[in-house]
Amino acid sequence: MEIKLTTEYVTLGQLLKMADFIQSGGEAKFAVKELSIKVNNVPENRRGRKLYSGDVIVIEGKKISLV
Repeated sequence: MEIKLTTEYVTLGQLLKMADFIQSGGEAKFAVKELSIKVNNVPENRRGRKLYSGDVIVIEGKKISLV
């Protein structure tokens, strides 16, 4: 899956919502603790982590590329 950024960056919490892993931003703090998330092959659990174009995120085995 590719997601095109229209801003300089998105946070991990915003990405979870954009990719339909959560329904609302309030769910993000729980989701980052419960889901298996890797950013550029490094485990991540901070919902405020800034993600930029070129980053590769894997959430529960689903690969997301930011372009």
